Amino acid sequence: MATDRRTAILEGAARVIARRGVRGLRVEELAVEARVSTALIYYHFKDRAGILRHTLEFISDRADRYTAADESSAEGFDARQELERSLLLEFQDLPEVRENSTAWGELRASAVFEPELRTELARAGLTWVHDVAALLAEACPAVPAPTLTASAERLTALTEGLSTRWLSGALPLDRARELMRAALSVELRHLGRHWPPETWNTGGPKEAAPPRRERTSLDPGPVA
Repeated sequence: MATDRRTAILEGAARVIARRGVRGLRVEELAVEARVSTALIYYHFKDRAGILRHTLEFISDRADRYTAADESSAEGFDARQELERSLLLEFQDLPEVRENSTAWGELRASAVFEPELRTELARAGLTWVHDVAALLAEACPAVPAPTLTASAERLTALTEGLSTRWLSGALPLDRARELMRAALSVELRHLGRHWPPETWNTGGPKEAAPPRRERTSLDPGPVA
Protein backbone atom coordinates (compact mmCIF):
# COMPACT_ATOMS: atom_id res chain seq x y z
CA MET A 1 0.00 0.00 0.00
CA ALA A 2 2.82 2.43 0.87
CA THR A 3 4.46 1.70 -2.49
CA ASP A 4 1.17 2.29 -4.30
CA ARG A 5 0.72 5.66 -2.61
CA ARG A 6 4.30 6.66 -3.33
CA THR A 7 3.77 5.78 -6.99
CA ALA A 8 0.49 7.72 -7.03
CA ILE A 9 2.31 10.79 -5.72
CA LEU A 10 4.99 10.52 -8.41
CA GLU A 11 2.40 10.01 -11.13
CA GLY A 12 0.54 13.05 -9.85
CA ALA A 13 3.72 15.12 -9.76
CA ALA A 14 4.49 14.20 -13.38
CA ARG A 15 0.97 15.27 -14.40
CA VAL A 16 1.15 18.58 -12.54
CA ILE A 17 4.61 19.40 -13.93
CA ALA A 18 3.47 18.55 -17.46
CA ARG A 19 0.45 20.86 -17.12
CA ARG A 20 1.85 23.74 -15.08
CA GLY A 21 5.62 23.42 -15.11
CA VAL A 22 7.98 23.00 -12.20
CA ARG A 23 7.11 26.40 -10.73
CA GLY A 24 3.45 25.39 -10.74
CA LEU A 25 4.09 22.37 -8.55
CA ARG A 26 2.60 23.02 -5.11
CA VAL A 27 2.45 20.35 -2.43
CA GLU A 28 -1.19 21.15 -1.64
CA GLU A 29 -2.19 20.79 -5.29
CA LEU A 30 -0.14 17.61 -5.61
CA ALA A 31 -1.98 16.15 -2.61
CA VAL A 32 -5.30 16.78 -4.34
CA GLU A 33 -4.02 15.37 -7.63
CA ALA A 34 -2.66 12.20 -5.99
CA ARG A 35 -5.57 11.94 -3.51
CA VAL A 36 -3.27 11.76 -0.49
CA SER A 37 -2.51 14.04 2.43
CA THR A 38 0.28 16.61 2.38
CA ALA A 39 1.71 14.86 5.44
CA LEU A 40 2.11 11.64 3.43
CA ILE A 41 3.92 13.52 0.67
CA TYR A 42 6.38 14.97 3.15
CA TYR A 43 6.77 11.55 4.78
CA HIS A 44 7.90 10.00 1.49
CA PHE A 45 9.84 12.90 -0.01
CA LYS A 46 10.86 15.24 2.85
CA ASP A 47 10.59 18.48 0.85
CA ARG A 48 9.88 19.97 -2.58
CA ALA A 49 13.42 19.29 -3.76
CA GLY A 50 12.95 15.63 -2.90
CA ILE A 51 9.69 15.53 -4.84
CA LEU A 52 11.38 16.97 -7.92
CA ARG A 53 14.39 14.67 -7.66
CA HIS A 54 12.29 11.51 -7.36
CA THR A 55 9.83 12.66 -10.02
CA LEU A 56 12.71 13.06 -12.44
CA GLU A 57 13.85 9.53 -11.61
CA PHE A 58 10.27 8.27 -12.07
CA ILE A 59 9.98 9.97 -15.47
CA SER A 60 13.31 8.51 -16.58
CA ASP A 61 12.36 4.99 -15.48
CA ARG A 62 8.97 5.26 -17.18
CA ALA A 63 10.66 6.33 -20.43
CA ASP A 64 12.86 3.24 -20.16
CA ARG A 65 9.77 1.08 -19.96
CA TYR A 66 7.92 2.47 -22.96
CA THR A 67 11.01 2.67 -25.18
CA ALA A 68 11.63 -1.01 -24.43
CA ALA A 69 7.97 -1.97 -24.93
CA ASP A 70 6.83 -4.93 -27.03
CA GLU A 71 10.18 -6.72 -27.11
CA SER A 72 8.58 -9.60 -29.03
CA SER A 73 8.12 -7.32 -32.05
CA ALA A 74 11.88 -6.66 -32.08
CA GLU A 75 12.87 -10.31 -32.51
CA GLY A 76 15.11 -10.69 -35.53
CA PHE A 77 16.08 -7.01 -35.58
CA ASP A 78 19.74 -6.24 -36.19
CA ALA A 79 21.54 -3.71 -33.98
CA ARG A 80 20.80 -0.74 -36.25
CA GLN A 81 17.10 -1.57 -36.36
CA GLU A 82 17.00 -1.93 -32.59
CA LEU A 83 18.62 1.50 -32.19
CA GLU A 84 16.15 3.09 -34.60
CA ARG A 85 13.23 1.42 -32.84
CA SER A 86 14.43 2.68 -29.44
CA LEU A 87 14.68 6.29 -30.66
CA LEU A 88 11.35 6.25 -32.51
CA LEU A 89 9.50 4.94 -29.45
CA GLU A 90 10.12 8.40 -27.95
CA PHE A 91 7.59 9.61 -30.53
CA GLN A 92 4.35 7.81 -29.72
CA ASP A 93 1.00 9.57 -29.75
CA LEU A 94 0.05 8.12 -26.37
CA PRO A 95 -0.99 10.08 -23.24
CA GLU A 96 1.83 8.55 -21.16
CA VAL A 97 4.50 9.46 -23.69
CA ARG A 98 3.15 12.98 -24.21
CA GLU A 99 2.97 13.58 -20.46
CA ASN A 100 6.40 12.10 -19.82
CA SER A 101 8.13 14.06 -22.58
CA THR A 102 6.38 17.29 -21.60
CA ALA A 103 7.34 16.90 -17.95
CA TRP A 104 10.95 16.16 -18.94
CA GLY A 105 11.01 19.31 -21.05
CA GLU A 106 9.58 21.38 -18.19
CA LEU A 107 12.24 20.05 -15.82
CA ARG A 108 14.93 20.77 -18.40
CA ALA A 109 13.72 24.33 -18.90
CA SER A 110 13.42 24.97 -15.16
CA ALA A 111 17.03 23.93 -14.60
CA VAL A 112 18.01 27.25 -16.20
CA PHE A 113 16.58 28.99 -13.12
CA GLU A 114 16.83 26.22 -10.50
CA PRO A 115 20.46 25.07 -10.28
CA GLU A 116 19.60 22.24 -7.88
CA LEU A 117 17.94 20.42 -10.79
CA ARG A 118 20.99 20.59 -13.04
CA THR A 119 23.02 17.82 -11.45
CA GLU A 120 20.15 15.35 -11.48
CA LEU A 121 19.24 16.19 -15.08
CA ALA A 122 22.86 15.87 -16.15
CA ARG A 123 23.07 12.44 -14.55
CA ALA A 124 19.86 11.27 -16.19
CA GLY A 125 21.04 12.63 -19.53
CA LEU A 126 24.40 10.87 -19.25
CA THR A 127 22.70 7.56 -18.60
CA TRP A 128 20.51 8.04 -21.68
CA VAL A 129 23.62 8.83 -23.73
CA HIS A 130 25.23 5.66 -22.34
CA ASP A 131 22.23 3.61 -23.47
CA VAL A 132 22.33 4.98 -27.02
CA ALA A 133 26.13 4.64 -27.19
CA ALA A 134 25.79 1.00 -26.11
CA LEU A 135 23.36 0.33 -28.96
CA LEU A 136 25.69 2.09 -31.39
CA ALA A 137 28.54 -0.10 -30.09
CA GLU A 138 26.51 -3.19 -30.89
CA ALA A 139 25.99 -1.96 -34.45
CA CYS A 140 29.51 -0.55 -34.94
CA PRO A 141 31.88 -2.52 -32.68
CA ALA A 142 35.01 -1.22 -34.43
CA VAL A 143 34.25 2.43 -33.61
CA PRO A 144 36.09 3.93 -30.58
CA ALA A 145 33.97 4.66 -27.50
CA PRO A 146 34.51 8.47 -27.49
CA THR A 147 33.24 8.66 -31.08
CA LEU A 148 30.17 6.59 -30.19
CA THR A 149 29.50 8.81 -27.19
CA ALA A 150 29.66 11.97 -29.33
CA SER A 151 27.21 10.39 -31.78
CA ALA A 152 24.89 9.40 -28.93
CA GLU A 153 25.02 12.95 -27.56
CA ARG A 154 23.92 14.35 -30.90
CA LEU A 155 21.12 11.81 -31.31
CA THR A 156 19.69 12.30 -27.81
CA ALA A 157 19.88 16.10 -28.10
CA LEU A 158 18.03 15.94 -31.43
CA THR A 159 15.44 13.60 -29.91
CA GLU A 160 14.71 16.17 -27.21
CA GLY A 161 14.46 18.99 -29.74
CA LEU A 162 12.21 17.11 -32.14
CA SER A 163 10.04 15.94 -29.27
CA THR A 164 9.55 19.53 -28.11
CA ARG A 165 8.56 20.66 -31.61
CA TRP A 166 6.17 17.75 -32.02
CA LEU A 167 4.53 18.27 -28.63
CA SER A 168 4.13 21.99 -29.28
CA GLY A 169 2.51 21.38 -32.65
CA ALA A 170 5.39 22.77 -34.70
CA LEU A 171 6.01 19.37 -36.32
CA PRO A 172 3.59 16.58 -37.26
CA LEU A 173 4.41 13.26 -35.62
CA ASP A 174 5.26 11.55 -38.92
CA ARG A 175 7.65 14.37 -39.84
CA ALA A 176 9.41 14.19 -36.46
CA ARG A 177 9.92 10.45 -36.89
CA GLU A 178 11.12 10.93 -40.48
CA LEU A 179 13.72 13.47 -39.32
CA MET A 180 14.83 11.12 -36.53
CA ARG A 181 15.40 8.30 -39.02
CA ALA A 182 17.32 10.64 -41.32
CA ALA A 183 19.55 11.83 -38.46
CA LEU A 184 20.40 8.26 -37.52
CA SER A 185 21.33 7.52 -41.14
CA VAL A 186 23.57 10.59 -41.20
CA GLU A 187 25.32 9.48 -38.00
CA LEU A 188 25.90 5.98 -39.35
CA ARG A 189 27.29 7.36 -42.62
CA HIS A 190 29.61 9.59 -40.60
CA LEU A 191 30.87 6.59 -38.67
CA GLY A 192 31.19 4.60 -41.90
CA ARG A 193 33.56 7.14 -43.46
CA HIS A 194 36.20 6.28 -40.86
CA TRP A 195 35.21 2.74 -39.83
CA PRO A 196 33.92 0.77 -42.85
CA PRO A 197 30.43 -0.77 -42.53
CA GLU A 198 31.84 -4.23 -43.26
CA THR A 199 33.20 -4.14 -39.69
CA TRP A 200 29.73 -3.49 -38.27
CA ASN A 201 27.31 -5.94 -36.77
CA THR A 202 24.29 -5.94 -39.09
CA GLY A 203 23.08 -9.42 -38.33
CA GLY A 204 24.35 -12.67 -36.94
CA PRO A 205 26.22 -12.96 -33.62
CA LYS A 206 26.77 -9.64 -31.90
CA GLU A 207 30.12 -8.42 -30.65
CA ALA A 208 30.47 -7.68 -26.97
CA ALA A 209 29.11 -4.24 -26.09
CA PRO A 210 28.65 -2.24 -22.90
CA PRO A 211 25.52 -3.41 -21.10
CA ARG A 212 22.52 -1.11 -21.23
CA ARG A 213 21.43 0.27 -17.91
CA GLU A 214 18.23 1.59 -16.49
CA ARG A 215 18.00 5.32 -17.01
CA THR A 216 18.19 6.71 -13.50
CA SER A 217 19.03 10.13 -12.13
CA LEU A 218 20.84 8.69 -9.14
CA ASP A 219 23.73 6.72 -10.66
CA PRO A 220 25.37 8.17 -13.76
CA GLY A 221 28.33 5.77 -13.91
CA PRO A 222 30.84 5.91 -16.79
CA VAL A 223 29.61 6.73 -20.25
CA ALA A 224 30.82 4.24 -22.86
